Parts: sequence; structure tokens; C-alpha cells
Amino acid sequence: MQLEVTPQAAERIRAALAGRQKGVGLRVGVKTSGCSGLAYVLEFVDHPQASDLHYTSDGIDLYIDPKNQVYLEGTVLDFTDNGVESGFTFHNPNEKARCGCGESFTV
Repeated sequence: MQLEVTPQAAERIRAALAGRQKGVGLRVGVKTSGCSGLAYVLEFVDHPQASDLHYTSDGIDLYIDPKNQVYLEGTVLDFTDNGVESGFTFHNPNEKARCGCGESFTV
């Protein structure tokens, strides 16, 4: 399983963890949602679950529920700021389609 965090995303995650003054990393997952079926989920991790898959990318500890691994294989987590809107973006080679609003996807 390869999950990558870009330097821009890593910088934002480090800043957010420092602002919280707690946490060991970030959980990346998916949930059933939207018109295409799945949506990405990001959560801070204070205490990893024993079953979590653990990866490190650009110094960021990433935790994934094994059930989500198939949906996230090869995904790159980025952070974009174009002046009008900013946020985390996912570049997932497994996506087959994305809804028109961009909130959900299907594999």
C-alpha cells in the first residue's frame, strides 16, 4: 500500500497537530456518502487502533483502517490554495468517477 502526502499537505498537517498540542498523526479513510457512493475522511489520531495500518510520508504518520486500504491504494494527499479556496485534495488512481459537486467518488 502506498499513500503519499505532498510537502504542502505535510506542512498543513504538522501545523494543525502543533495547534492542537496533541495527536500522533492523521487517519485517512472513506465513508459511504454522496451521489457517487464514497467520500474521503480525515481525522486526527490521538491513539492509534491496534488494527490500523501505519505508514509514514514526508514525516507524517498516517493511519488507515484495513477495510479502507483497497480504496486508497496509490492515493496522493495534497493541499491546494488558489486564493479563492483552499483545502486538502485527493489524487486517487482508483477513482472511476466523481460526482459533479466533487464531494464523492466511486471506484
